[in-house]
Amino acid sequence: MATMATATSSYDRMKEVKEFDESKIGVKGLSDSGITSIPRFFIHPPETLSDLKSSSTFTNIPIIDLAEVSSSALRPKIIQQAKDAARTWGFFQVINHGVPLSVLDETINAIKAFHDQPHEVKAKFYKREEGQGVMYASNNDLYRAKAAAWHDSLQAWMGVRKAKVEDIPEICRKEVVAWDKSATEVAETVMELLSEGLGLEAGKFKELTFSDQRAFVGHCYPYCPQPELTVGITPHSDPGVVTVLLRNHVPGLQVKHGEEWVDVKPVPGGLIVNVGDFLQIISNGEYQSVQHRVLANSCKEARISIVIFYNLNKWKGDGYYGPLPELLSPEKPAIYRNFTMQEFHDNFYSKAIDNKSLIQKLEIQN
Repeated sequence: MATMATATSSYDRMKEVKEFDESKIGVKGLSDSGITSIPRFFIHPPETLSDLKSSSTFTNIPIIDLAEVSSSALRPKIIQQAKDAARTWGFFQVINHGVPLSVLDETINAIKAFHDQPHEVKAKFYKREEGQGVMYASNNDLYRAKAAAWHDSLQAWMGVRKAKVEDIPEICRKEVVAWDKSATEVAETVMELLSEGLGLEAGKFKELTFSDQRAFVGHCYPYCPQPELTVGITPHSDPGVVTVLLRNHVPGLQVKHGEEWVDVKPVPGGLIVNVGDFLQIISNGEYQSVQHRVLANSCKEARISIVIFYNLNKWKGDGYYGPLPELLSPEKPAIYRNFTMQEFHDNFYSKAIDNKSLIQKLEIQN
């Protein structure tokens, strides 16, 4: 017992985290090295690990076919489907979205190629300068989280604070730029549907610059030798307006629906869209952001996940954000207070990724 206590007291977690970070090897490097046990700072507490398996009887999140989105006869039905999915699930997949399958494959292959490079090659991109430019790192919240997660990420800011194109790694540069354009077109179509679902003009969210501030992130979840002891990404809700996700066929994504974790089964050619905290607030709770997580990868093949996070760049006039005035009435008063972008950034960058902490801070208590 005394020996165990001594071992625990001598463990310097921050020292190990710092050594791992400064090595710039990433979890892909650890995995490729053939390790059979994961470093201690990746091991999550029992309360996180106890419910890692899905017990769901659901087969999938809603699937919305956009093939007839321009049809005046069929569009109302598609609007209703998007509205229902955003209200009850916070997640859905879109098919027949207009992006060729070849483009999806090229994008996935390019991000995989970046992560497959020797860590000595990737190391020159490894840094921790969140919120700007291009950054390759393992766990953006590595120093803020209680336990690290088993993934690496390549991040490039697009839109207003746009990264220099020449700073994006050459091995995936063309595909990153092209995917930013393709995914944004899909996001704009979806946001038109969600806007109309709220009874607003189709272009309302575009007018509010929902896609001007966006970040491209290419995650890699390599094989983990002890997937039962860690996670790919911890349970969280996305902070922004909306997220568009492209992934390969390796499973791992789970969504919280009610009290159950639901496995999200990839649909060939499909893209996953989910509601962020920001959209829940500006829709005054009509649309719901939900918890999701990624399990540590037990497959020998790496899971590749390519995400673009969309967020507002400006508000109309006063610099404050909050529920849209058009959605408020005496019968439906604001359930969230207004807030500044500084509050938004301070909340995100001051802690590990988490579930709806901003929403909890802004909720008006009656």
